[in-house]
Amino acid sequence: MATGAFDVVVVGGGPAGLSAALVLGRCRRSVLVLDDGEPRNAVAPALHGFLTRDGTPPLELLRAGREELERYGVAVRQERAMGARCVDDCAPLEPMFEVTLANGGKVTARRLLLATGVRDRLPEVEGARRYYGRGVYHCPYCDAWEHSDQPLAVLGADADAVAAALGLLTWSTDVTLLLDGGELPAAAAERLSRNGVSTASAPVVEILGDGERAHGVALEGGEELRVGAVFFHTQRHQASDLPDMLGCILDENEDVKVRGPQKTGVPGLFMAGDADGDVQFVIVAAAEGARAAVAINHDLQKEERA
Repeated sequence: MATGAFDVVVVGGGPAGLSAALVLGRCRRSVLVLDDGEPRNAVAPALHGFLTRDGTPPLELLRAGREELERYGVAVRQERAMGARCVDDCAPLEPMFEVTLANGGKVTARRLLLATGVRDRLPEVEGARRYYGRGVYHCPYCDAWEHSDQPLAVLGADADAVAAALGLLTWSTDVTLLLDGGELPAAAAERLSRNGVSTASAPVVEILGDGERAHGVALEGGEELRVGAVFFHTQRHQASDLPDMLGCILDENEDVKVRGPQKTGVPGLFMAGDADGDVQFVIVAAAEGARAAVAINHDLQKEERA
């Protein structure tokens, strides 16, 4: 059972959390990383856009990151944080937060960093979950290059889907917007047509594949489209209840609002990674973690040298 007091508890063992822990460990802070073992990109075979690590399997990056923390004495535990609260009337240099773990243990921290991430709401289409990360994607910057010049599809009929379809023309001239029974405003339909994007109005019955990768889409009425990949743009949601529990403010996209260097507005509470809604690349999450760590260390230094 995990117990103890730490300078910083980091909730989340992804790129943001591990990067923050690395910087804080080098600042000789006592740090605990709580990792629930469920990274957002676990199903992806490789991550991209990370200098010197392009093409690395996501889980391998995290393994290497945890290994790098060992020399700095950072504790990493596979534990889920179930709750957290601000400690009332805490004195300077005393813990500001108490975190409750799934196993019933409690840990305290002078500062708390949430790197809890988000979860993608997958399309409610047969085959979407099965082939997510293997031909079904949400991020063209992460995955479109591997499907360059192949037929590509975007699922959706809203403005975001239209923008995504137009954006995919960077990687392929053969793009189809799957309206799934929806309708487009005339201006949007004309813009797509003008730019060479096809549309398919019939409801999507299933995303087809060979068991390993998606390779097509079945439409109501029997038509099948051969595609290299299907992209979607659906609402994501916070992977943890902790931001709401601790009083963070969420915007209309359910992203945590941050101010300054990864500060949430709740004293002593910081946020980094996909949960704050910035550009959602692995390398950006890692950078936000480092930025948060510097801000946390400065905050602790000010308290220690008041």
